[in-house]
Amino acid sequence: MAGAKANILVVDDELSMRELLDVMLSREGYKVACAEDGTQALSMLGEMKFDLVLCDVRLGDMSGIDVLKAAKKANHDTVVIMISAYATTEVAVAAMNEGAYDFVPKPLDSAELKQTIIRSLSLRTVEQERQALDNSLEDHLYFERIVGSHPKMKHIYNMVRQVAQTRTRILITGESGTGKELIARAIHEQSDRANHPFVVVNCGGIPENLMESELFGHRKGSFTGAVMDKKGLFTIAHKGTIFLDEIGELSMPLQVKLLRVVQDGAFKQVGGTEEISVDARILSATNKNLSQEVIDGNFREDLFYRLNVIELNVPPLRERKSDIRVLAQFFVEKFSKDLGKEVIKLSSYALDMLEKYSFPGNVRELENLIERSVALSTTNIILPESLSLAVHKRRWIEGVPGRRFDLEEVTKGVALDEILADIERAYLKKALESSGGNKNRAAELLGISFRSFRYRLDKLNVPWDEEE
Repeated sequence: MAGAKANILVVDDELSMRELLDVMLSREGYKVACAEDGTQALSMLGEMKFDLVLCDVRLGDMSGIDVLKAAKKANHDTVVIMISAYATTEVAVAAMNEGAYDFVPKPLDSAELKQTIIRSLSLRTVEQERQALDNSLEDHLYFERIVGSHPKMKHIYNMVRQVAQTRTRILITGESGTGKELIARAIHEQSDRANHPFVVVNCGGIPENLMESELFGHRKGSFTGAVMDKKGLFTIAHKGTIFLDEIGELSMPLQVKLLRVVQDGAFKQVGGTEEISVDARILSATNKNLSQEVIDGNFREDLFYRLNVIELNVPPLRERKSDIRVLAQFFVEKFSKDLGKEVIKLSSYALDMLEKYSFPGNVRELENLIERSVALSTTNIILPESLSLAVHKRRWIEGVPGRRFDLEEVTKGVALDEILADIERAYLKKALESSGGNKNRAAELLGISFRSFRYRLDKLNVPWDEEE
């Protein structure tokens, strides 16, 4: 019952927090009741059925965990979300083990809390959520290895289906970590060459003096160290597909030799005199702007046009954020199995943090982050504090555009007053946002007086309505 008639019980010993949540949730159409301590909450749970309980961990007369246990005992289907300004992994794990849906830290982010409530009411149990995620993974999984249902990805899947059965040369473009090799593999596996080799060449990872030999092979004695004949990767890829990753890294002399293979399907080994013909489909990829490289004189124009018959551009993860949730769950299940762990999901608050992160390293960065989190996790649910510190740093200074704070910079010299002012300004703005613009409540959230709050707003030039 995620609709407007859901009954929610707010349990918090702070009057300002109860009032804030009451107003915020009532505006969303929920029926809200409030309890000021655990005793009153237990009484209300015995008298009335609630769809969701939002409970602080620290209450005046008992632990919020006791309220959680009572709520679950009264009605197993009741969703319980714990909140606390003193979140610890131990308390969060204890709450999850007792059946809490999630653990949300204070100060509350109203938008995130609303989304967590909506999701939790639609998915009452961990098993239901896992089943929903499993179903979602089935809907999002294409070509065995690629996960995502964003419209930009669906366009790529359609293009892959169209070009796979042709011999057309494809240039796959996109930032590092977006999955260009997976797209190339999908084209190969959807083609009539699927039962033949798929050969990957990292053009930026092989020393230039060895690249010609790697691509085309060499004859014994053709250079120092050539103690026997060697087949090149083009020969190995015969009847199959060769994928030239980071093609923009090839030197001009090698571009000339590659052009010959693209045009005629033939080449000579290093030190050889006979021409070798191959039937290998050429797919290539780059994270560079090859059109600009041509203009700058770094890449041959004739080779560019022969490789770029059709271009597939893979979007960065920040442009397909709707895929982050299912990708994260996919990696959780993958690495839990690989590492012999029993991690089953990420908490919804951890997922919200991921969705706010820009992921400059794209899907590869998300994959590494989840692998690290699963490997280090001591619980079956990944909590926000289990994620990369880089995500946390970006979150708590979210209100400071373009700024990153690193303690290591102290050795180079920093402007401490400016840094502290930026952080204070971000907290003031966040408190105003969380309180719906109510400055009295915002001051309470920050633990300062209203007069001090007004002084800081003026000092730091934070906009506010003086008439309130």
